[in-house]
Amino acid sequence: MKYLLSFLSLMLLGFCSFAQDNYEIQIYGAQTIPGGVTMLELHSNYTFGGQQNIQDGVLPTHHMLHETIEITHGFNNWFETGFYLFNAIGSDNRTNFVGSHIRPRAMIPESWHWPVGLSLSAEAGYQKRGYSTDDWTLEIRPVIDKTWKKFYVSFNPVFDKSLHGLNQTSGFGFSPNLKASYNISKKIAAGFEYYGSIGNITMPDPYQQQQHQLFLAVDLDFSPDWEFNAGYGLGFTDANDNSIFKIILGYRLHKKNKK
Repeated sequence: MKYLLSFLSLMLLGFCSFAQDNYEIQIYGAQTIPGGVTMLELHSNYTFGGQQNIQDGVLPTHHMLHETIEITHGFNNWFETGFYLFNAIGSDNRTNFVGSHIRPRAMIPESWHWPVGLSLSAEAGYQKRGYSTDDWTLEIRPVIDKTWKKFYVSFNPVFDKSLHGLNQTSGFGFSPNLKASYNISKKIAAGFEYYGSIGNITMPDPYQQQQHQLFLAVDLDFSPDWEFNAGYGLGFTDANDNSIFKIILGYRLHKKNKK
């Protein structure tokens, strides 16, 4: 137990990552990938109504397709590491490889019998300046989730800070993310996903400079080895991209073939 708690403390102090900027639109669950299993995921999303002009050196997001490859490997029953490759596809010379990063994550083991699922992730990586106001940032993501019969809720209170870029002198920001879903059947769950960003923790941005997005989403459980999530989202402030469709498709590779 003491080694796990020490690891969680180190992650809070030390890792860095960059803002994802709609490359991976996902609410994390607390459960990590089991030991010996590798998860391959493709995150795809298309922005129907985004920024149409260059702002602060960042290319327009209007009619932009984002394709992210994620590879996550579970090392034991409480620790995993994920690796991401970000890509942007768009007209007017916007198609490019955007960056990559790494994400270790640890969870409270189920054997502890906590009343909620709890994990903590941190991400480190780089994103090209033409696609983000900050190419290096710090992100720390606690994950808290709970299942009540057919209802599922997950809360991701994200804390982030720019380490290099236009916002590097700012303090920590707060980005609350929330998912709530209901199992319509054994294979289909539907609900909503909320993604927010209020700016600095101690001095939030004015409302229209904050980000608030709401997605109607569906999860399909057609096989234990497959993952499928799709959703359509709208933004509610001037700072948001608007009208986004996303799909996440994942497959689990096992160390040994099932018998």
